[in-house]
Amino acid sequence: MKHKEQKVLVLFDVQNLYYSAKHLYNTKVNFKAILDKAVSGRKLIRAIAYVITTENKEETVFHEALESIGIEVKAKEIQIFYGGAKKGDWDIGIAMDAVRIASKVDTVVVVSGDGDFKDLLAYLKSHGCRTEVIAFGKTASRFIKDEADDFIDLEKSPEHFLFGMKKQSQKNSQKQRKAQ
Repeated sequence: MKHKEQKVLVLFDVQNLYYSAKHLYNTKVNFKAILDKAVSGRKLIRAIAYVITTENKEETVFHEALESIGIEVKAKEIQIFYGGAKKGDWDIGIAMDAVRIASKVDTVVVVSGDGDFKDLLAYLKSHGCRTEVIAFGKTASRFIKDEADDFIDLEKSPEHFLFGMKKQSQKNSQKQRKAQ
């Protein structure tokens, strides 16, 4: 149950959100709208976005935009292995921050569909935290959907959580009306 006195921690798995939005809708995520939904009128204690950096200049603008809406940015460089394989993974960092901060909050919101967070959610719940997951239903693991106290599917209102979807939604509605 959500109530206005709950203290909330919001943890954004940026890579998971980015690739899900790109794969499903070929667009970008509205982090402000997701943060507002995650907080839902409660007391935001901390919001952290975990990002992977490359040599792309656009990243700096994105990171500044996140910070301007009250989301702390934690960044690490992408790892490039012998043979060219690339990896950027924050799962352990996200889990460690959740464990470190959990005693100071009532609710931990994990914004990711990554099933690797199932055990983290179970741990947090066993220590008295409410757990919530916000992700795209089609790309979210059923394990975290089942483990979380609440699952919010971004696909229920893509026009609210993704950029450029309002226009697309309006165009589809107009086409449907014309067809009738």
